[in-house]
Amino acid sequence: MSTQSKHSAAATELDIAIIGGGSAGISLAAQLKNQSAVVIEPRTPAERDYSWALWANPHQQQQFASVAKGSWQQWRLIDHHTEVLHQTDQYSYTSLSSAEYIAQCEQQLPEGVELIRAAAEDIEATGSGGLFSAAGKSYRASQLYDSRPPAMAENGLKQHFVGWEIRTKSPISDPQIATLMDFRVDQSRGLHFIYVLPFSDRQLLIESTMISTQLEDKDWYRQAMVAWLESQDIEIEQTLREETGVIPMDTITPVDSQIACIGAASGAVRLSSGYAFSGIQAQIAKLAQGISAGDYSVPPPISPGLVRMDRIFNAVLMARPELGVSIMMRTARALDGNGFARFMLGAATIADWARVILAMPKIPFLKQVLRP
Repeated sequence: MSTQSKHSAAATELDIAIIGGGSAGISLAAQLKNQSAVVIEPRTPAERDYSWALWANPHQQQQFASVAKGSWQQWRLIDHHTEVLHQTDQYSYTSLSSAEYIAQCEQQLPEGVELIRAAAEDIEATGSGGLFSAAGKSYRASQLYDSRPPAMAENGLKQHFVGWEIRTKSPISDPQIATLMDFRVDQSRGLHFIYVLPFSDRQLLIESTMISTQLEDKDWYRQAMVAWLESQDIEIEQTLREETGVIPMDTITPVDSQIACIGAASGAVRLSSGYAFSGIQAQIAKLAQGISAGDYSVPPPISPGLVRMDRIFNAVLMARPELGVSIMMRTARALDGNGFARFMLGAATIADWARVILAMPKIPFLKQVLRP
């Protein structure tokens, strides 16, 4: 049976169909105007409950206040020799509830945009649009966008983690400071750090995070968190939830190369850091504006120049993994809080880049720059 024959001749006609209702898909759906559209997503927001982070400017702090779990204007990076403490007056490191953000967008879908809680099936791309089925019905859209998670290169660099949200028996010290990277953990299997966001003096998110090509058994990450908590004299009263994740830091493959991709599938994840939310938001805002003006093309989420710099950075990590901690700490020491936030956002100034480049070990980076 051909794919075409699986679709009813009386398919519902749409301007836009968005396959996947995650960060990119549901954000775009919520920003559409004067369009007949559907967003296809089988999972509920509660089934996708993660902590998303960004360096929020004052406008974003207000925009995302209702779904923010915590916000910090101080953060630190630590190794066995030193601690770098940053403070900023321009940005706030902010943790969002993905479940609450997605639920809010679903509730704010404009007139003419429908959420279908099902999987898209029998997709047949034709030009920029296509045919598909969902929940037993057939649809034909003039424009298709795909925000489903892409496939990762098996042996490519990845950021992978296991995290707990916990309540502690006693108040913790310095709840106003986010610990972005504490490298005082096992470095034998790749670049490894503990990430800690205190939501209050007795509730926090802790993650054991690795940057490497190979995933570890979940108990390995859990044991690292237990050891770190013990080293800080923090006792768990209750584990509220566990989250796990794998973020690509290398080549990705879209689910369907014939469909226009948005979000992570289009390359919106920063290869050097794994951060994606800010890039996705910027891409989707530009795309929604373009659609309103009749331009349905997807804007690139990250500039080619920045992608190249990130690939050089990752190539150094792959070739010289023992330099990972030093590179991260040198970057942090080279910049102040505002500069570090800009650098992580992909909005670094020429002066920021100059400081970072001067702080780096030169030979390993030159070798990667000069590689054919």
